[in-house]
Amino acid sequence: MAITERAQLIADDFAALRGNEKLELLIEISENLPELPERYLSHPELLERVEECQSPVYLFVEVNDGSVSLYLTAPREAPTTRAFAGILHAALDGQSSNTVLNFDDDYPSMLGITELVSPLRMRGIRGMLARIKRQVAEKQN
Repeated sequence: MAITERAQLIADDFAALRGNEKLELLIEISENLPELPERYLSHPELLERVEECQSPVYLFVEVNDGSVSLYLTAPREAPTTRAFAGILHAALDGQSSNTVLNFDDDYPSMLGITELVSPLRMRGIRGMLARIKRQVAEKQN
């Protein structure tokens, strides 16, 4: 298992911070989650709900020529969950399907935020990652 260069940079950013600074970084990341393209806004039934998340989080993965495009949506009122979506988007969007499938399942622990967020929230980011990997595996054939 490995992580992407962008994922390592994000983990390094968190490692350099303490306590509330990490929460501030989560809020900053939450503000950078890209909006869904119109084709998904007008067809929400195409998106998969991430049931492991307390907040309504939806995702969809496209695989074209072995490259992964990742689309996630999370409410602005749930900045931690939205930040997790933003972290996974930054780490995995545009990567090869093999890179995504081999991405370390334990990456959420590498962020060093388990003492700041509830185990239920950590379950949410792990659920997002698992669903992303499953969709990539289904669509790469």
